[in-house]
Amino acid sequence: MNFMGPSLLLLSGFSCVALLYCRNTIGQLCKPLIKFGLTLTAILFFSITKAEKIYDFSATCQQAYLQITSLKLNAGTQLVAQARKENPDNLIPEILDSYIDFYNLFFNEDPAEYDIKMPHFNKHLDVLDDGPEGSPYYNFCRTVVYMQKACVEIKFGKQWAAGWDFRKAFNLVKDNRKDFPAFLPNNMIYGPMLVVAGTIPDGYKWLTSLFGIKGSIKDGLNLMQQFVNSNDPIAKLLLSEASLYYCYILFYIQNKPDDVFKYEQQKKLDITNNHLLAYMTANLAINNKQTEYAKNIILKRNPSPEYMATPVWDLEMGYTTLHHADLSGAVLSFGSFLHNFKGKFYVKDALEKLSWTYYLQGNMKAAESTRQQILEKGSLSTDADKQALKNAKLGVWPNAVLLKSRLLNDGGYNSEALAILYGKSINDFTKPEDRLEFAYRVGRIYDDLGRSDEAVQMYILTIKLGETRTEYYAARAALQLGLLYEKQGKKDIAISYYQKCLNMKNHDYKDSLDQKAKAGVARCKGE
Repeated sequence: MNFMGPSLLLLSGFSCVALLYCRNTIGQLCKPLIKFGLTLTAILFFSITKAEKIYDFSATCQQAYLQITSLKLNAGTQLVAQARKENPDNLIPEILDSYIDFYNLFFNEDPAEYDIKMPHFNKHLDVLDDGPEGSPYYNFCRTVVYMQKACVEIKFGKQWAAGWDFRKAFNLVKDNRKDFPAFLPNNMIYGPMLVVAGTIPDGYKWLTSLFGIKGSIKDGLNLMQQFVNSNDPIAKLLLSEASLYYCYILFYIQNKPDDVFKYEQQKKLDITNNHLLAYMTANLAINNKQTEYAKNIILKRNPSPEYMATPVWDLEMGYTTLHHADLSGAVLSFGSFLHNFKGKFYVKDALEKLSWTYYLQGNMKAAESTRQQILEKGSLSTDADKQALKNAKLGVWPNAVLLKSRLLNDGGYNSEALAILYGKSINDFTKPEDRLEFAYRVGRIYDDLGRSDEAVQMYILTIKLGETRTEYYAARAALQLGLLYEKQGKKDIAISYYQKCLNMKNHDYKDSLDQKAKAGVARCKGE
């Protein structure tokens, strides 16, 4: 309950003095003043009592949350406004507004929107600070806002600020778990944080030391599994959001892509009407070389204009078309993404893919023009964008045969990819980088086809040819060998290859490959 404010204390004192004075002097003349003072005191006291803030995930707030996390942001905004009218003292609408700001900025990265919406996160935090500290939602809601703020800051190149906000979020939810151990939503946030902190690449180790963050893949995953498998009403309400975190951890950290798609079916995730889940599933399907499945999700998602419009769908469609040699479709999709997207993430990568498309079409004028844009646009926040810039600066076009094979293999069309390389050997390529890529590419295709013995031979050859080079092929070959032997239960051998991957220096995709190798070592050691 709120304490009486200074103004009310002063008013009460003044009323008492006035009452005493009137009794002793002018009596009845002071009655109107006394009545006015007492009435005003009652009104102010009632207002303060009524203004006590609460956290009420009401039916309207639940509907709003479900709309927002389906990316129906306009419908969510209307429901948030309705919830505020139903109870102006309810703080849940404040965090729902933060979700809306987050999804807008995270997916679309519009600098103009950033200038308008980024200050909202601090405003949300200020409002949430007025909440009752005895509620588990007090620190939980602030944790979520700090997390969202950090993610947006990363998107807009504010890595240092993002690190500090991530630390604040980590400490808040850590404290919340101590104070409210039975509060399940803690697990939805703290679990992924532990996993991520447990796999930070060596290049970013200073962050964990500076911020005092210690992670654990095993503990984090256990917390997430408890949450997504819970029958608690709040866990069921937050399942879509929790599934997003859980599936990405399963895919990238646990290296269990098959479990991701089994989970999607088991939980009957709505990948038609929930655009957030549709994006997640399509994105992971593309990265798992399930091109046809990804394309099907993208094309069959609910086309209603109620959903947030975002160019990232064109980017995903660009990958699916390029990976099956639909060059005209790739030109349309990548072109649409680059025309409409106002952010910087994956812009260089998209430009490189578009330049390759023109190159394979034989349109060298468009290919050269597009490659030039790689030098000028986008950012270096992702490994893919860094690689695109490096390739553009070299000014050399990839071997067309190897490029076609790579794209088909990336799409999961392994037999077609192998057919392009049929009858060829290392001796058919003169450049050292092409010989290296050929060895790696054949190894990956054999691996994906389940021809493990042949894959191992080619991976070992790849390491021999490229261990001291800057291309990523040797490090990735070592990682793939680790995955192969881990799958066979030969954990000691797997660890040796994961460590070999970690020991290779100054190569492309260093951070992302190291993170996967570190996760592999942790899995094999049961950590």
